[in-house]
Amino acid sequence: MATLRALRKLCQHSQQQLCSLHTSAIRQEAVVISGRKLARQIREEARVDVDNWVLSGHRRPHLSVVLVGDNPASHSYVLNKTRSAADVGISSETILKSSSTSEEELLDLIYKLNTDHQVDGLLIQLPLPGRHSELCDVDGFHVVNVGRMCLDQSTMLPATPWGVMEIIKRTGIPTLGKNVLVAGRSKNVGMPIAMLLHTDGRHERPGGDATVTITHRYTPIDQLRQHTKIADIIVAAAGIPNLITADMIKEGAAVIDVGINRVLDPETGKSRLVGDVDFEGVRQKASFITPVPGGVGPMTVAMLMKNTIKAAKNVLLYPPERVRMAALS
Repeated sequence: MATLRALRKLCQHSQQQLCSLHTSAIRQEAVVISGRKLARQIREEARVDVDNWVLSGHRRPHLSVVLVGDNPASHSYVLNKTRSAADVGISSETILKSSSTSEEELLDLIYKLNTDHQVDGLLIQLPLPGRHSELCDVDGFHVVNVGRMCLDQSTMLPATPWGVMEIIKRTGIPTLGKNVLVAGRSKNVGMPIAMLLHTDGRHERPGGDATVTITHRYTPIDQLRQHTKIADIIVAAAGIPNLITADMIKEGAAVIDVGINRVLDPETGKSRLVGDVDFEGVRQKASFITPVPGGVGPMTVAMLMKNTIKAAKNVLLYPPERVRMAALS
């Protein structure tokens, strides 16, 4: 009888081991989040919003884009944005300026557009050629908007960080009480993302209630690894190709790749776009991951459209001290 019980126990133990091996073997890859699909949803919401706004008797929102120089990539990006504007019912114009345009001339143009109450959204396409590069601060991060964001007040958020938040929200990735690692401390991406994720979800501009750690170019790789190993969510925005690899993340982490890097493909000899994350490796361990391209990029353009609509409505909400919208491209 004792022998029979021992055999049964051995069989049960063997079945458990087989079950464990089977579960491990069939673990699914990460869900690849389609930024294009989410952006389509947001554009549809924006289209309805614009239609209702115009039907209520208001002027159609208008976006002005300033493009300096003849960079083919910049012209392509601007065309994409103006097409997106038309798609949701926003009127737009592109103001072309030569590379020889002086800083003073450009600032005068920005001032003129910023005081034109027919213009709701103002976009200065980056990069600005040559000596204009130091003018980045005028593009989208007015001290009023940054201040309101930091105080958890309603404002026009930077398009890319807002897009990241919408990806997390619409995908159903929980943030409350979670550990988040933001790789990158730039004032246009890393800092705003960290601000949005860690702030109070009960405030006027709800935050993510997460515990956020920020790393940057001077963070030693071994320390970076320590942080990524415990992170439930990783937002990679450092501009370093393949910075985040599979051995650096914990099983089931959500990984949002904001990086856009152009590298040479050794097989084709042509350049291609990659993010800050080793996509193929990390997707084997993560629960969610965004691709590059097709992840955060389309969301940035979609949120720019939402910001333009919000700016148009601010004309009526805050006419004496109108907070104008300038969006970083």
